[in-house]
Formats: sequence, C-alpha cells, structure tokens
Amino acid sequence: MMTKVKSATVAQNDEQAIEKSDFEQQYLEEKANTIKSFVDDSISFQMLADATETILRHAFWLSKQKRRRSLKEYRKLLVDQGWKGEEKRYLKIATAFQKFAPQDLAQIEPSTVYQLAENSKKYKQVIDRLLDLTAITQEAVRSLMREQYTPKEQKPEKPSIWRRTKNGGRYCQIPPIHETDERTGTTLQKMIDEEGLSAQSIVAEAVALRQAYKEGRLALVEKKGDLN
Repeated sequence: MMTKVKSATVAQNDEQAIEKSDFEQQYLEEKANTIKSFVDDSISFQMLADATETILRHAFWLSKQKRRRSLKEYRKLLVDQGWKGEEKRYLKIATAFQKFAPQDLAQIEPSTVYQLAENSKKYKQVIDRLLDLTAITQEAVRSLMREQYTPKEQKPEKPSIWRRTKNGGRYCQIPPIHETDERTGTTLQKMIDEEGLSAQSIVAEAVALRQAYKEGRLALVEKKGDLN
C-alpha cells in the first residue's frame, strides 16, 4: 500500500511540474511575442522617421548642387540619374524648410512634408510656427494645419461686370435685367428693330449720355407747350 501511495504522489508531482512548465513556456512565449510586437512597431515608426529625414537630406543636397554647379552640369546630373523633371518637388521642400535641420522634422510623416512644401505660401504661418515648438511631431503639425482651416468671415464680393477671355483680355457683361413690366427689354428691342443697331452700341450710347449728364455736359430740357 505504501508503494501505491508513493507512486500516486510522484505521478501527481510530475503532472504539476509539467503543468507549471507548460504555463511558464506559454508565459515566456507571450512575453516574447509582446516584446517582438513592441520592437516591430518601434522599428516601423523609426523607418518612417528615417524616410522623412532621408527625403529632407536629399532635398537639401539637391538644392546645394543646383547652387554650386553650372546649369549644364546640374542638368546632366539630373539626366544621368533619371531625375529630369522629378527634382522640382524636392527643391520646394528645400526652400520651404531651409530654416530646419532634417532631424528636426523626422517625426513628420513624408506625405505631410510634401503637402506643406507644395503649398508653402498657404502654410507659411504653419511652417514659421514650427520654429517655436520644442518637439515637432506629426500631431503638432496637424493641429497647426487644422487651425489654418478655421473659416474666416467672408466679406461680400463687390459686383463686377468684367469677364476674362482666354487670351487674357477682358470684356463687360451686363447681368440679366428682371422687370415686371419688361420696359427696358422691350424698349431696347424696339430700338434694335427700328434703328438696325446692336444692343451693345445702344447700351454704350446710353451709358455715355448718362455720364455726360452726371458731369453737367448734358442738360435735361422739358418740352414747353405753346404760349398761345
């Protein structure tokens, strides 16, 4: 009987040891996975920061090459590297962020850097305010950009009769005239029909006469009846 009890005790202890071992193994695996996930996340964000910094360093380098090299040498560099026409957006980045070091802006994601540079006039205040930040982060930049979108009270536009042509010239266009009695329209049409003139020439003459009257060069005379 003592042997059976001892065997049962040993078996129970072995089972508990196995369960403890499995638990510890599971714990270690979960811990390892958590650490790996944390490391992967950190590496991913670090890679993004490295990408932003690399973009800025390249933009500054390209801007320097344009200043130092002759126009012929600079164009040859672009052609040799297959970058002809692709350099413009990077030169905009160099101009927009010339007061910063690449590492200063590393926490901004690349598309935001491009957005600010491509619209540097629109976001000038945002870029200038970055100089006052202790840490330039993506969240901080987006916050400043949202403030930029704060709707401002719009003043009513002054009515204009001027329109532009494709070649840069301009012409005047009188807006539609809505009248209950249609007096202006019917009178103008009658003049066109009877006198064979265009609507433009009649309106031009009417405006000239009104201006002359306002300047005192034309007097309104009422027709008097016969004295008899």
